[in-house]
Amino acid sequence: LSYFDFLNLLDDEENTTDPSYVISETVKFCTKTTVNEFGARFIPVFYYVNFLLSYLGNGLVLFIIYKYEKLNTVTNIFLLNLVLSNILFATSLPFWATYHLSEWIFGKALCKIVSSAYFIGFYSSILFLTLMTFDRYLAVVHAVAAAKSRKKVYAIISSVVVWCISVVASVKELVLQNVWESPYSGLMCEESGFPESTMERWRLVSYYQQFLLFFLLPLFMVMYCYISITVRILSTRMREKCRAIKLIFVIIFTFFACWTPYNIVILLQAIQISSTSEARDECSDSETYLYCCISPVFYTFVGKKFQSHFRRLIAKKIPCLKRHISLSSQSTRTTSQRTAYEY
Repeated sequence: LSYFDFLNLLDDEENTTDPSYVISETVKFCTKTTVNEFGARFIPVFYYVNFLLSYLGNGLVLFIIYKYEKLNTVTNIFLLNLVLSNILFATSLPFWATYHLSEWIFGKALCKIVSSAYFIGFYSSILFLTLMTFDRYLAVVHAVAAAKSRKKVYAIISSVVVWCISVVASVKELVLQNVWESPYSGLMCEESGFPESTMERWRLVSYYQQFLLFFLLPLFMVMYCYISITVRILSTRMREKCRAIKLIFVIIFTFFACWTPYNIVILLQAIQISSTSEARDECSDSETYLYCCISPVFYTFVGKKFQSHFRRLIAKKIPCLKRHISLSSQSTRTTSQRTAYEY
């Protein structure tokens, strides 16, 4: 039972006199004290670490795009939007870290805004990753036909659609999130202010939406696209065929490993939702947070062009490494073969 349901039960004289409410044996409450104490110490640190890693990784990609690239290609437009969605998601983490350390001290407006930003960044990130995968599929498997359709306008329209879907999917947070005062935990930023039945229906819609639209569909698309790319690569005389296939395997495995645990929990909550179950499992979020930090690595620095930009940046900032980096870069240029799969 929730705290308010418990108070209502105590105030209900009719229920307290009904013999069916009498329990003849000791009832032990599951306080989860140890789990809560561990979470209170671990979760804020985890949020801050992910915030820093995400800003460092995505900030570096953003800087390289600004310094060495132009937003005149489909890949760079999608990559810029992916970085912005990851940064938006990461921006909410310090607020949640402070919240776990004490209470919600930022007011009702920021409760709604931060909650919405969290999910907008969360949803848009997975959609842009899927969109970039599909774009790679077009560039490799349907290279001739895609050359006519993969224009700047196509990338801009696709990006706008992704942002719109993410905003609409996050409306629940803007509506249901409110600040209320708990006698034990202080100010809380949680779903409140509506009947429990209403909030439960919203949660069910949100859970199934998360699992079907933002996990199952992207997972199938990613697997189909990369399997098709692998088949196409195997049929070519590409010199770095093995490297490309290994990279594809790592991307699919990481995608599956990072997103599956959280979404399995979401599905179980949707199926077995009840008033006694927690609305979220904080531990299951960890893999998704990490993916927002490491996704720029897979979608930028695995490409030879971004590796070259990174070497140039390091050589400029650390002159003592310039000679070694230049030799490595030259060696790479002479032994590598550009393909449609590399950016």
